[in-house]
Amino acid sequence: MSCARLAYVSFDTAPATKGASTHIEWFARALAQAFGRVELVTIAPGAEASSPIERWPGVFHTELPALGETLIDRVLCFRRFLVHWLRERPFDAIQFRSIFEGLPLLELAAESRLIFEVNGLPSIELKYRYPGMEDDRELMRKLMAQEQACFEAAHRIVTPSGVTRDYLITARHVSPEKIRVIPNGVDVEIFRPMADRKPEARGTRLLYFGTLSAWQGVDLGIRALAQVCVEIPATLTIIGTGSRHEKDALTALARKLGVAAHLNVIEAVPQAELAAHLRESDIVLAPLTLNDRNVTQGCCPLKILESMAAGVPVITSDLPVVRELGCHLEHFLLVKAGSVDEIAQAVLRLAADDALARRISERAREHVFERFTWRHAGDALASAYEEIGISRPRIC
Repeated sequence: MSCARLAYVSFDTAPATKGASTHIEWFARALAQAFGRVELVTIAPGAEASSPIERWPGVFHTELPALGETLIDRVLCFRRFLVHWLRERPFDAIQFRSIFEGLPLLELAAESRLIFEVNGLPSIELKYRYPGMEDDRELMRKLMAQEQACFEAAHRIVTPSGVTRDYLITARHVSPEKIRVIPNGVDVEIFRPMADRKPEARGTRLLYFGTLSAWQGVDLGIRALAQVCVEIPATLTIIGTGSRHEKDALTALARKLGVAAHLNVIEAVPQAELAAHLRESDIVLAPLTLNDRNVTQGCCPLKILESMAAGVPVITSDLPVVRELGCHLEHFLLVKAGSVDEIAQAVLRLAADDALARRISERAREHVFERFTWRHAGDALASAYEEIGISRPRIC
């Protein structure tokens, strides 16, 4: 039996220092391992399409340009190159991550099995990047119509959160039989605990990492830092990608609250370097806010899983998407979403109770090993492909 012809297309960059890129890498690796080979297509850094290279074993990566002043310009550019790329390449199955690359597949890949990987939907998420967009009813109508077309054409929909699955079923009327929930995973070899964690004489070291988007609640961490510093010495390191405006707003808030000297904001770093920062931290903050992106659409926060794997106790918001990943006082500390007071009190509690911090850290890592590795995710993805008739090869 020959290898199935598979493609994985994403209107995104990879490799890159962000969670989406990590997810793309490990899903592509899983497909290649299970089925022998996969063609990965992502955004090119420049104006030229790249020749395919074997990025990871069995993963042949092509980058296509996405140029333009606006998001629409970039999408249309990428689609033109994708249409040309697909024209002479028949595939048994194609996986895609959004309507931006998915819509052309509905016509051009009509003979292929389509797998729609729903992590975030433009009809929900774009308004956070482009304020005022939700007031454009015609644009929102078009986005939702395109999303619906992709839902209906897909043979399988995979999503990392049960909250997202429920939203797709109840609000978007997707058949439950189509949907498979595959949580994110962790590379437990990279994200591992420090062999001998020692207290830091200069105080409690807090860490936030991820995007600086409004739904992440990074400002809440800075406000909590100000309260904590009244009681004990503490610092907060923020590692992530964001606009200049977002970074300036965070540093201005720290100055206003008198904790600028306790705050360090740095750019996103590769995973190995991020893991080193985790091993030098005492507590991770993941103060997700109450909004439709986190509560209605759903998500699967990699920062929580990676911190758990690294043996660093996590303080995070009490939301359904978080409760999917573990239990309060066993795998992390849950606080009321949006409550600066509860975040600060949780920090002080962990700082004063080494036994609690150690117990949570140990149980959290065990929990990740049991349920949330990329091997678990990859096996589930391969099974989803087999369910729609894509067979593993005997000989490639």
